[in-house]
Amino acid sequence: MWSTNRAMFRHLRLMQGFTRGLSTSGNSSRTGNWVIGSSHLLKAFAITSGAAAAAWYVSMHRTTYPAACEASISPGEFVEGLKEISLEEVQKHKSKADGGIWVTYKGGVYDITEFIENHPGGQAKILLAAGGPLEPFWSLYAQHQEEFVYSILEELRIGNLKASDKETLAQKNESDPYANDPARSPLLTVRGHKPFNAEPPLELLDSEITPNDLFYVRNHLPVPKIEGKDYKLEIVHRDGRTSELTLADLENKFKPHDVTATIMCAGNRRNEMDSIKKVKGGYWDAGAISTARWTGALLSDVLEELGITEEGVEHIQFEGLDKDSTTQTIYGASIPADIAMDKKCEVLLAYKMNDEPIPADHGYPIRAVVPGVVGARNVKWVGKIVASDKESDSHWQQNDYKGFNSSIDWHNVDFSAAPAIQELPVISAICSARIEGDEVVAQGYAYSGGGRGIIRVDVTADNGNSWEVAELSPADPNQKRNRVYGWTLWSATLKLPECGKTVEDGCLVVRSRAVDSQYNLQPENCDKIWNLRGVLSNSWHEKKLVLDN
Repeated sequence: MWSTNRAMFRHLRLMQGFTRGLSTSGNSSRTGNWVIGSSHLLKAFAITSGAAAAAWYVSMHRTTYPAACEASISPGEFVEGLKEISLEEVQKHKSKADGGIWVTYKGGVYDITEFIENHPGGQAKILLAAGGPLEPFWSLYAQHQEEFVYSILEELRIGNLKASDKETLAQKNESDPYANDPARSPLLTVRGHKPFNAEPPLELLDSEITPNDLFYVRNHLPVPKIEGKDYKLEIVHRDGRTSELTLADLENKFKPHDVTATIMCAGNRRNEMDSIKKVKGGYWDAGAISTARWTGALLSDVLEELGITEEGVEHIQFEGLDKDSTTQTIYGASIPADIAMDKKCEVLLAYKMNDEPIPADHGYPIRAVVPGVVGARNVKWVGKIVASDKESDSHWQQNDYKGFNSSIDWHNVDFSAAPAIQELPVISAICSARIEGDEVVAQGYAYSGGGRGIIRVDVTADNGNSWEVAELSPADPNQKRNRVYGWTLWSATLKLPECGKTVEDGCLVVRSRAVDSQYNLQPENCDKIWNLRGVLSNSWHEKKLVLDN
């Protein structure tokens, strides 16, 4: 995959320069087990890059780096004789100006200031951990979890984390309906606390599959606490009869089915519409989108087993088990019955997310995963399914998540006049861009709903006067035509344009546009597609790069 290969290439290229420097520096003074001048880069390389490459490098230098070869290292455990450091103190150390850049791992505190500038993955990602835990990064890049990496990490140890800080710092108010919400990754950019809404930093959306703890979170109500052994799914037939399935039934009575599917909030990139004219809706940048490999029972198999057909059924309604404090408001949505009952649409009652039980924030124990359809219909914590001739009467189906033209505002809107959003339009976003010499290097994602794959992404750095075609990397290259449910990552390298003609407010602006398999193309401007809820924001995406004076 392009992201992995490119990252490895960067690491190897960096290491080549590093070893050339060693051969001429003559620096052989030591502190402990490490060679000054060479240790910083090795530590950064091993902690943050590919384990195989780092292991190879360490194996070639065992006599020089004996500490990296020790076995049975248990990082983060209490170390006798080290000072105790509070989490509050760690959080104060986010830059060199703060007296150093500190991070935590389990019960350990580490000073990473020495090698931060040589971090092979770039400073931006590792600085997201400054003053906080490494665990989210090691979850994202699982190759860190090797003994030689643990050994290297412990060389950076400066103290033990204060024991009381290992537990929840704040006492939760038991009357708060959000008191039982799960812990979340500190890497997520929080857009709302109650209900919780958050998106990952764009620069971390660089892998075909999004790790569970970095998957964007869009909740409408408190997260319900559900025990799998007690879970029951109620299915209401068209004639009013009911059936019931347990979690074990869904796991064992139906053939497991896997699908790689992207889920995107209708409000993704809402901030761009909001900058034109105020919209009603929570703030989202371009990170309200993520991709996972889902496993579950095909909804079509379940409905078929229960004898539910399309006869008299136009819609399949989902009701979640999430409720407000009065237990009167329940999240609900529906999808057309022909989507629900078509095996090729691969609608799931999913119980696994990236080969693990679905986390609480994402719908444990069962989530409806409707590939190619807006996130609002991918109902979490599904407790009830209704086969009906009508759409769900939920607020979120009838009076939200609908698109209108730019002349409609709150004084003249009629929500009944527009259909509920189902399939999403083609979209792209630039997740990172940088200037390297006389080139601009950019990468991002592209996606289209309804199973339409991405056939091209164009990137420009001169306001569309010229375009480069990006290299594409689908999340699942085996998905068939009109059944491409995962996003496509892309990367592009452009020659630096004549800046006098293209600089805008002192910045070089990189823009992307995507084309899907039906040749749908993103619109150029956001102002022409503005709508009062700020949904379906899919114009060309741009990222500004500040030019050196």
